[in-house]
Amino acid sequence: MELRPAPREGDLLATIATAFLWIVGLLALAFVVTVPLDAWQQFAFSAVVFAIALALRNRRSRLVVLVLMGLSLAMSARYIWWRLTQTLGVSSFVDLTLGFGLVAAELYAFMILILGYFQVAWPLNRKPVPLPEDRSLWPTVDVFIPTFNEPLSVVRNTVLAATVLDWPEDKLNIYLLDDGRREEFREFCEAVGVHYLTRTNNSHAKAGNINAALKKTSGEFVAIFDCDHMPARSFLQVSMGWLVRDPRMAVVQTPHYFFSPDPFERNLGTFGKVPNEGELFYGLLQDGNDAWNATFFCGSCAVIRRGPLEEVGGVAVETVTEDAHTALRLHRAGYRSAYIPIPQAAGLATESLSAHVGQRIRWARGMAQIFRVDNPMLGKGLSLVQRLCYTNAMMHFFYGLPRIIFLTAPLAFLFFGAHVIHASALMILAYALPHILQASLTNLRVQGKHRHLLWNEVYETTLAWYILRPTLMAVINPKLGKFNVTAKGGLVERSYFDAQIAKPYLFLLVLNLAGVAAGAIRLLASDSSGEIQTIWLNLGWTLYNVLMLGATIATSSEERQIRRAHRVPLQMPAVLHLADGRALPCKTLDFSSGGMALQLDEPRPVEPGSAVEIELMNRGRSQHLPAVVRQDRDERGLSIEFGAMSLEQERWLVASTFARADLWVSLWGRHDRDSLLGSLGGVLKASARGFQRLGRHIVSSGRQGFRAQPRGDSA
Repeated sequence: MELRPAPREGDLLATIATAFLWIVGLLALAFVVTVPLDAWQQFAFSAVVFAIALALRNRRSRLVVLVLMGLSLAMSARYIWWRLTQTLGVSSFVDLTLGFGLVAAELYAFMILILGYFQVAWPLNRKPVPLPEDRSLWPTVDVFIPTFNEPLSVVRNTVLAATVLDWPEDKLNIYLLDDGRREEFREFCEAVGVHYLTRTNNSHAKAGNINAALKKTSGEFVAIFDCDHMPARSFLQVSMGWLVRDPRMAVVQTPHYFFSPDPFERNLGTFGKVPNEGELFYGLLQDGNDAWNATFFCGSCAVIRRGPLEEVGGVAVETVTEDAHTALRLHRAGYRSAYIPIPQAAGLATESLSAHVGQRIRWARGMAQIFRVDNPMLGKGLSLVQRLCYTNAMMHFFYGLPRIIFLTAPLAFLFFGAHVIHASALMILAYALPHILQASLTNLRVQGKHRHLLWNEVYETTLAWYILRPTLMAVINPKLGKFNVTAKGGLVERSYFDAQIAKPYLFLLVLNLAGVAAGAIRLLASDSSGEIQTIWLNLGWTLYNVLMLGATIATSSEERQIRRAHRVPLQMPAVLHLADGRALPCKTLDFSSGGMALQLDEPRPVEPGSAVEIELMNRGRSQHLPAVVRQDRDERGLSIEFGAMSLEQERWLVASTFARADLWVSLWGRHDRDSLLGSLGGVLKASARGFQRLGRHIVSSGRQGFRAQPRGDSA
């Protein structure tokens, strides 16, 4: 029989003291949440709490962040308690039904707020650990690059970047997994020196493609990249240290960074100014997950230990978000995961809003499928904190219905006089305003560099209608739906208004504008001061919804994008060699796979159309690449277009640019901290732009007899 040491007296006292503090804290919170106050007392109490938060918010301490979260949750809990105990009227069936619908949406939002705070309470910010100095101890790695219908122009730079990974050549094998079974891809792989794998069917899409490759390969670890995600040469050295050190570590994930604007950024003009939709996840949430050993595998830019992956049956095929489901299975099996918040690969964002919506529909459906078939709150193998992190990720995608409810709730009163909240306008403001302001102030501190206030509302409003049905249907029948590949590398050849994708929001906009008109009529007809206050409250809510819908409609106005090769800012020394033998020292300003912008050290005229060579340095060596001068910008600035290159020259170009170890780190997460007024001003401009573009579309359609307009995107 194993003898265990008796607990020390100090440990026992510490446990008792901790339990006592928790009990006292919970009792105090219960008192703060439930004590009844009239409107002015509630305003006074909220003002004191808000003043404390304002005084603390800029102090550089993680403890301050936890205090802000606690104050926010206290005010939000007061609001929810008040809503549940004081405002649910039963005067009519309509009031009861609509009122319970609104409070259910608010309870959902409150739950997401709690889980979100918990998830990011103490981000780990894990650093890479060094590999053994003896390179013979480094493990073997198979690099998988799955592809289906993407053009070779998108795939080739990813393959070339993989071939320059800093890893012993005899311990690295690169595989292009072509589910499109294309001969030109096979020939390219033979020419560049990587393995080409295919299969006779496309069963289970990307997951099936990877599982088929697992049976034909044998590396100890598998690194996976989407076919447009070009790895930096340092990827394996940054990510493999933890896997070598910890035999129970099954997966290491790094961020997904996109060097091209997504449709929101392009259509709203926010690229480089406002964090995109995914930056909160990779900039903060994954870091928070890592503290709880709940890092998700995200399908690309990750390394997985082969043994645990095969132990859980390979990549999960039961849902269309095979990556998160695979991570869940690895965690259930007792393996650990890690997140290193250093971008070590970069790829292309979706080009059109319709493609972006399709991708998010797949994510939402897949997370709802996991919630239905492998619910993290049920089953064995997960700690409580892991269950909460996974639950938050899955519940997030159910925001479609609550968002639609918030967009339509005030219309019940403006159209029908229905009271969805049975309280005076003053009491509603006294309880709701502190809840909203305190949460906004806390999120400014917690998320400020990774997500800007109000823009999140625009993103979710745009997607809400489209993810509503897939998530609900996936819960009812998780087998419905299929995997859809997100197209990359397409073009938007002309600017156009996508009325098809905007249709639900045009309908909601008309409803809300009608609500504004109905509210104005009620104001003119009402002679009760209490009624007038309620009208103004609902009118203010409706006007806010109109603002959000205007910005949402702006996202539906596709901006022209005809550049296949997106420019990436990069300054590095170079030499421009002219045909007459002159060598002009210069530096690069930006680059793409098709060309570069240069700045000469000294002003020299260079004739457009001149054949030149650009000399690039990479790790102490140089290479000359053929090019043609396309534009003489000024006395020192010019643009060049690359000429026909050999595969080795292409490889050198990729190694010198896309695969640089420092490039994506220097560009990622460089946004300024958010401010409420800054976000409000930006969304107001976006909303005005949306109404302007909608007006132009209506006039244009009227002139053409409202004939259907073809979409401007092409692949």
